[in-house]
Amino acid sequence: MTGPTQGVSARPRVIAGRYTLLAELGRGGMGVVWRAQDNVIGRQVAIKELHLPDGIALEERRVLEERVMREARTAGRLNDPGVVTVYDVVAEHGMNYIVMELVEAATLSTLISAHGPMPQERVISMAIQALSALDSAHQAGIVHRDVKPGNLMVTPNGRVKLTDFGIAQAVDDPRLTTSGSLIGSPAYMSPERIHGNEASPASDLWALGATLCYAVEGANPYDRPTTASTLHAIMNEMPRLTRAHGVLGAVITGLMMPDPNARLTGPQARAMLERAAAQPTPPTGFGAPNPTMHYTPPTAVRKPWLKGLLITGTALAAVALLVGGVFLGRWLFTEQPPAAMAETVTYGPGGTIEPAQFKAGAGQCGDNLVDPNTTVNYTDCDEPHRVEVYAAAEPFGSDKMPYPGDEWLRGYAENYCTLHFMSERVPVEDKESKLRYVAVVPTSGVWAEDPSNSSSSDKRYRDVACVLWNKDGTALKDQLYAK
Repeated sequence: MTGPTQGVSARPRVIAGRYTLLAELGRGGMGVVWRAQDNVIGRQVAIKELHLPDGIALEERRVLEERVMREARTAGRLNDPGVVTVYDVVAEHGMNYIVMELVEAATLSTLISAHGPMPQERVISMAIQALSALDSAHQAGIVHRDVKPGNLMVTPNGRVKLTDFGIAQAVDDPRLTTSGSLIGSPAYMSPERIHGNEASPASDLWALGATLCYAVEGANPYDRPTTASTLHAIMNEMPRLTRAHGVLGAVITGLMMPDPNARLTGPQARAMLERAAAQPTPPTGFGAPNPTMHYTPPTAVRKPWLKGLLITGTALAAVALLVGGVFLGRWLFTEQPPAAMAETVTYGPGGTIEPAQFKAGAGQCGDNLVDPNTTVNYTDCDEPHRVEVYAAAEPFGSDKMPYPGDEWLRGYAENYCTLHFMSERVPVEDKESKLRYVAVVPTSGVWAEDPSNSSSSDKRYRDVACVLWNKDGTALKDQLYAK
């Protein structure tokens, strides 16, 4: 752990008869970090000295001291080049010290403040390393709890080190959670933690997504003047990406999904980025709507699916597929959407159909094609049927999340349905020539409805559904989608 040298002690202290303190490197909420000389081995190290502020209650002080000592045990269990190595732990004269690897590097926050946003290629490399470090921690049952730019150190040759496990919490050690407190940096705190839920690997990944966003965009999308306004933004606003494109943008948005169950996992995000790193200049988006699509495209020109804000669609769709281990395939970054995809259908006020016209749910079959003049009723999939709902999802887990916009939601749904259609979820040979499929999405009017006020047991007010049928419109005799 390093930073600009702030001062040199006039009378060098020696810790444990072995470590001579040379210079103060930085201060934080948990103590002071020193550059030191290991007089036994003859190398320089970093030493973290616990220095708690005055006024902390005795019991709270004990918990914090134990937490720092656990930092050493935690980091000592990890074996990853992206984690700062801990060499020794010393308790002396009522003080605790952690001796660790001295990393000659600046923090990510320092680099961005000095030089501005990073190029995408550099952020991808940094993200892969950080994901590896977090995966090592999570595999060991350890949650970092405070992933942020100030805790990512980046060496001049591009190596990344994740540091400060001082507030990390072993999943199987709940004793060290301070009652009623949120531990971490507000702008990098996931929505579920703001709700009061315990930190988890998913919350670490949300924080990493926000950190990567900061690296490529040059600012945290949720940073506000006050803690309260920052937390409010996290709970109620969507991040807007302007510089992050292609897979990097997809990964950032996938990691920052409000619902932790819909969030990319570390291995999923890493696999996507490693594929991108292996392709020097992959295309970043789908092109204009295919002219062979069944429905007439809207008059306005649609933006490419995977650029800017619409990048989120691919990330969210990739979440669902990668969870099941489905191979994404070559078509993920093709220039045109598959010819089998029809123009997206909207349900609700001002949409293509009304919600009451579409009664088949996820994994069910229907008796009619999706059309403004018909109603799709549930029918037994073992009997002849016209359509199948082969996939469905609710994009956000928070009821308070505002409507993200028609274009964004269409982009999400189209990518989600395409990924499922092209996967083994629909195990049909030559399916692109035999079948058609369509995404069904809510309008802003139905999105705004409060499901708690609905008298109906069907509360799919934010669901996205994917529907398939025979290209020639004939009945399907057998169920096509794989359960």
